[in-house]
Amino acid sequence: MNTFKKSALNAAILGTALFGSAAIAAEKIAVVNVQGVFQSLPQAAMIQENIRAEFKDQIEEAQRLEKDMKYYLEKQQRDAATMSEKERKELEEKLISLRNDFAAKAQPLQNNMQRRGAEERNKLLGKIKDSIDAIAAKDKYDLVLNAEAVLFLKDESKDISKQIIDQVSKSN
Repeated sequence: MNTFKKSALNAAILGTALFGSAAIAAEKIAVVNVQGVFQSLPQAAMIQENIRAEFKDQIEEAQRLEKDMKYYLEKQQRDAATMSEKERKELEEKLISLRNDFAAKAQPLQNNMQRRGAEERNKLLGKIKDSIDAIAAKDKYDLVLNAEAVLFLKDESKDISKQIIDQVSKSN
């Protein structure tokens, strides 16, 4: 009787394992390299250009201030021996003023550029997500995984990254 219980239990476990494997095999799975898709898109390359164009005047102002600071620092080093105390003090005040102006403009500019860049990247990632959803629905995938989380992929046809790049590239 004891042997019968063990055999029945083993048969039940084996049947459950086989059924579970069959259920997993029946799922349709795809992978997408989201980071690779993002970097391959022409829109991603344009994000940085658009941000620079949007903040062009502020960038030029910060660069001008930086150039002026460099000029006055070089002048201070070059002419220090021949400057009067009054000229030295005026030059130091000028440098302090330029540094303050630069700090007041550069840090907010950098923050604004990073914020806008993140906004644009998130918009593009949203388009990628929408494209993944559309292709997964059209091709009836049960599961789509990020390729960076997949250690092994036997069938490269399950990688739909190229389809995503094509679809997102066309939508602009």
